[in-house]
Amino acid sequence: MSMDLRVGFIGGGAMAEAIVAGIVQGTVSPSDIYVSDHKEARCQQLAEQYGIHASVGADSFIGNVDVLFLAVKPQVADKAIAEVRDKVGSKTLILSIVAGLTLDVLEASFAEQPVVRIMPNTPLSVGAGMSAFACGTRAGRAEAAVVSELLSAAGRAVEVAESAMDAVTGLSGSGPAYVFLLIDALSDGGVAAGLKRDAATLLAAQTVYGAAKMVLETGKHPDVLRDQVTSPAGTTIAGVRVLENRGLRGALIDAVLAATEKSRELGKK
Repeated sequence: MSMDLRVGFIGGGAMAEAIVAGIVQGTVSPSDIYVSDHKEARCQQLAEQYGIHASVGADSFIGNVDVLFLAVKPQVADKAIAEVRDKVGSKTLILSIVAGLTLDVLEASFAEQPVVRIMPNTPLSVGAGMSAFACGTRAGRAEAAVVSELLSAAGRAVEVAESAMDAVTGLSGSGPAYVFLLIDALSDGGVAAGLKRDAATLLAAQTVYGAAKMVLETGKHPDVLRDQVTSPAGTTIAGVRVLENRGLRGALIDAVLAATEKSRELGKK
């Protein structure tokens, strides 16, 4: 379903592109999407690839968009906000994907506009994203519905308390990198066992995809689904035993906690 919205982006990096790639798939018309980036070559690439408007500087669209994504690096967020806050419309919905930037800071920076803090992830670009969002005090149910519809068009979205956003960052925000590492390692295992690389990577990636889909669609706990694969004295339990002995579970838990703590640190700067 197409949404009648004009959507702007301050920043044209990987995450902004992932959101653009997701919402142009039938949610927002490319002609209603505007991106500002500091690199002319990047603007040209985005415009050619997605059919959107892209430019160095946001003056051409900043006062006319219904939704504005802040999609810049944390270290330049203050500068970016200072450049746009007096130019954006008073009713424009501000959506921030800047890691560590709190709702209090956003609301202090944008005195009139409703603000929402978002943590998406890069699988948005292939319609399989996972996004979480937390609403500020001026963002009501109508704004939350807009955010949910925008993000759900390219995956799934869930509203959480802001206090959970650092944990979201550590899990689903950074999580694709953990899964890519897992797929690469499984592929290496397949090659070591005698498979050709392309076949091994296909087998690994589709296996991860299928297992995740089973969790989402059956609603069963992962332990239950794992037990369905694990026969007594069989091949699977032999492999699971190695993973448990080598600390895979603990390593993944520690990875999420480390990324969560890093997000908290960014929020203090």
